[in-house]
Amino acid sequence: MIRKLLIANRGEIACRVIRTARRLGVATVAVYSDADADALHVQLADEAVRLGPAPAKDSYLDIDKVIAAAQQTGADAVHPGYGFLSENAGFCRACDQAGIIFVGPPVGAIEAMGSKSAAKRIMEDAGVPLVPGYHGTNQNADILEGHAQRIGYPVLLKAAAGGGGKGMRRVDREEDFHSALEAAKREAQNAFSDDLMLIERYVVNPRHVEIQVFCDNKGGGVYLFERDCSVQRRHQKVVEEAPAPGMTEELRARMGEAALRAAHAIGYVGAGTVEFLLDANGAFYFMEMNTRLQVEHPVTEMITGQDLVAWQLAVAAGDPLPLQQEDLSISGHAFEVRIYAEDPDNDFLPATGTLVRHRPPQQSESVRVDTGVQSGDEISVHYDPMIAKLICHGRTRREALAKLDRALQQYQIAGVRHNIEFLHRVINHKAFVRGQVSTHFIEDYEGEVLQQEQELTPLKCAAIAGYLHARETRDLRAAAPAADAYSPWHDGDNWRSGLVAMRRHTIDYRGKHADIRFSADGGSVRWQCGDMAGEIRVLPAGELALVDGRRVNFSSVDTADGGAVFIDGTQVEFKVLPPDIGESADSAHGLEAPMNGTIVALLVEPGAAVEQDQPLLVMEAMKMEHTLRAPAAGTVQQFFCAAGELVDGGSLLIDFVADE
Repeated sequence: MIRKLLIANRGEIACRVIRTARRLGVATVAVYSDADADALHVQLADEAVRLGPAPAKDSYLDIDKVIAAAQQTGADAVHPGYGFLSENAGFCRACDQAGIIFVGPPVGAIEAMGSKSAAKRIMEDAGVPLVPGYHGTNQNADILEGHAQRIGYPVLLKAAAGGGGKGMRRVDREEDFHSALEAAKREAQNAFSDDLMLIERYVVNPRHVEIQVFCDNKGGGVYLFERDCSVQRRHQKVVEEAPAPGMTEELRARMGEAALRAAHAIGYVGAGTVEFLLDANGAFYFMEMNTRLQVEHPVTEMITGQDLVAWQLAVAAGDPLPLQQEDLSISGHAFEVRIYAEDPDNDFLPATGTLVRHRPPQQSESVRVDTGVQSGDEISVHYDPMIAKLICHGRTRREALAKLDRALQQYQIAGVRHNIEFLHRVINHKAFVRGQVSTHFIEDYEGEVLQQEQELTPLKCAAIAGYLHARETRDLRAAAPAADAYSPWHDGDNWRSGLVAMRRHTIDYRGKHADIRFSADGGSVRWQCGDMAGEIRVLPAGELALVDGRRVNFSSVDTADGGAVFIDGTQVEFKVLPPDIGESADSAHGLEAPMNGTIVALLVEPGAAVEQDQPLLVMEAMKMEHTLRAPAAGTVQQFFCAAGELVDGGSLLIDFVADE
């Protein structure tokens, strides 16, 4: 029996593990970096130990510090979560040497699957189907290119030590191979300190289906069915569901048995996931095995009624599996979406900033939110920008999808850009509703789920006017002298001596400016914006408003330079621009850093003439590389940064002049 558990992780997975440990009566220890001193997982745990500065290499990835924290607090077990040290054989070995239970597989299993190339050879011997490819250690660029030609384009470059889409590039043409290889190696080295690459044939229009396996140390093993994780961006999962659409019992059994063969081949113990590519003809191919709990494990918990973290703790303590294969069954359908701080309409650029509001939908037996943040927390450049996971269950796929749609409408986030609107478009796309998914789903329907023009509508304008009126009223009353608090001059309504109080504000919404004019009378606000007009009355009881006589949900919150309103399932975040007093803007030109990060490489020389969309520099942020491209044909006059330099978001990086 495990008595005290240290969670060697942060964010939502740390919070999720703590919940189960608390239910089982297991004491918990959190670890944290300086950036996470006030984080939710630190608040939830029974104890907490500081590891070090914000960078993960100085805190969450420092094995010696994590082991010392466990010894200091008397923890008899460590749960690694996912990411960070979860698939690090050295960390598992260090736990064993310190006499601490590692809640995960043995060292040998981690090492066997730690290299994708070695894993392929093991799987081939175990009779698990493989995609044709090259899994050798010769990393000469010309040799690798020769293997790509033999396999046939398109090919996929993959970091042998990696996961999560890092160090991965699709190459469609021979002439693009070397540049893609350099980028993939660079990203792999940065993420995993290992740039060994493997090459596989790129299976066109596949589905990504993974099998959840569980093994104990007594030789027992089960599979807890499948999850479809096909909808991805940058090779990272966006929507997961279980069971997979269109899955037959026969195919499910074949994939499950293949996954168990893979697990038994490496002496696996604990929770693991075997990932397959599934083509349209029902053929499936081994991709990799993740020797840890997966981000998307909640959908499996929803359809099986099992707590997989509880299973992990039991197996780690030496107990047999709680259930056998014949005891497991599927009940209903479940979806999970990952809510990120990112801009889907700008190549999914990660976002940083303060979560002014984080208000998830009401949780229930069929609606679950796994998160590690709360209102007021900072989304920093140091870690993955995932805010939360939203999981919904229904008796059927259609019912589960309807619950997910409703929950997304109720989710309120302000202060950072996020992907909720994008997720809403994805799950309501007619192809997704029909279950017609593949790993190319987003690319295939890019015009419908991405780059959506966000126009101001009458409903949005009404909400903005209601917010602006409420803000003005609040500010006027706050400024009123205590002796004159009830003077009509300090009200935000329409009262004035001899004239109507019509106010005007210029706002910026998604880069477009608009003038909102409004006047108030007894709580009702009449507004105009261009050729649109209407009336809104924010009701004092609860978060409701009347918009042109229709009652809708309404709430608002101040942001750093404007506000955010939530009305009838729609969110509008905007800036309130200062009055135009006739001053001309600075005529300086240049390209700015889109976020905090580190400059990886400068790709052109100062003075170079470049074409539109030509790559100019590469920067790394939030564990991913981002390329800054020329906005038009022009000249790079000079760089204001150097490779290896840490830059702040918004800082000027390049003096760029567009051609006339």
